[in-house]
Order: sequence, then structure tokens, then C-alpha cells
Amino acid sequence: MMITRTQLLRAYPDLHKPGLDSFVASFNQWAIPFGIDTPLRITHYLGQVIFEAQYLKRTEENLNYSADGLLKTFGRYFTTATAKEYARQPERIANRVYANRMGNSSEASGDGWKYRGRGYIMLTGRENYLKFSKSDVCTEDVVENPDLVAKFPLNQIASMWYWETHNLNALADRDDTDAITKAINGGNNGIAERKFLVRRFKKEFGIK
Repeated sequence: MMITRTQLLRAYPDLHKPGLDSFVASFNQWAIPFGIDTPLRITHYLGQVIFEAQYLKRTEENLNYSADGLLKTFGRYFTTATAKEYARQPERIANRVYANRMGNSSEASGDGWKYRGRGYIMLTGRENYLKFSKSDVCTEDVVENPDLVAKFPLNQIASMWYWETHNLNALADRDDTDAITKAINGGNNGIAERKFLVRRFKKEFGIK
């Protein structure tokens, strides 16, 4: 099943248009190999990655948080005082919140920034970059050159690889937006917006 620019804009007219054609082209090239090949799987994939990529405006994580934003989003890693110290410093923020997890080393190592979220699904952490680099669909050394994951066509391929390797097609078959969101985000950030997008794409693709 192919998707078109017209379908996406009918479902959500405010998508970022400069990135739309490359998104559609890479989706249509790679969706079937990754099993994203039924209307329900497609609607869930689109709803998730379009939200993650800020409606196709970004293929790289935005970490330019205010102090209040840090406390709201990453409260476990900051106090009121440290949030003010780190506010509006994306590199420092990434190195702190992603330190010593997902295969990253300490805050001082810089791994958090180097392996920040990229691609439509925001692949994050050295461990994920390493696993993707070893897959048969990755054609570049993304461990040494992680910025490539933010660029066409790896921005889509990495996202579909993550989707497939985390068995998200099966969750899509169950129509389980909550479980898919947790598998991608680790929580329920943006759950209302994700569900809204899924509903819009269901309507566009004729799913009751």
C-alpha cells in the first residue's frame, strides 16, 4: 500500500511541506520490506513518527529546553537550581539526561549529545546506533557518523528498523497506541496528540 502527499495533507494540513516529498518517497520505498503494509500499521506508524518529528519539521531532537521545560520533561535529572543552570544549553542537557544509559557513558563523555535522537522516530543512545549500524539495512557507519541518521534516506530507514525490531507492527495490529507510545517514548509523552493523529489517518485510510 502506497501513500501520497495528498493523503497526508488531507489528514493533517499543517504538516511541514518542505520535508513532505522526501518522507513520502522513502516511506513508499521501505514500508513493505519492514512489514508496514496494512492500513492499520500505516496509520499507527504515521501517527507516531509524524509526532516525534514535530510534524516533519525536524529529524533531530530539539533539546533547547527552558528551566520549566526541563523540570516538566526530565524532572528526575534536575532540581530547580540545576534546571536553571542547564536551561537553553542543548548539548549540556543531552549529556546529562542521557548519561550512563542506553549504552552511553558518563555525562563528561559527550555520548548523550553525540547519540541524541535522530530520524523520524528519534533513534537515541549509543546502543541503538550500534545495533542499527550492524543491521543489514544500514549502509553507513552511524556510530562514527550519527548525523547521517537525521538525513535522507536513513532518517526513514532507521525509524522503520526501530519499529520492526521492537515488534510495533504487532502492537499496531492490536490498535494499541498506548503500548506503541511507551515502546518509542518510554512513557506517554504527547499521547493525546499521537492518538489524534492516528484517528486522522484512520479516517483518511477508511479505518472505522
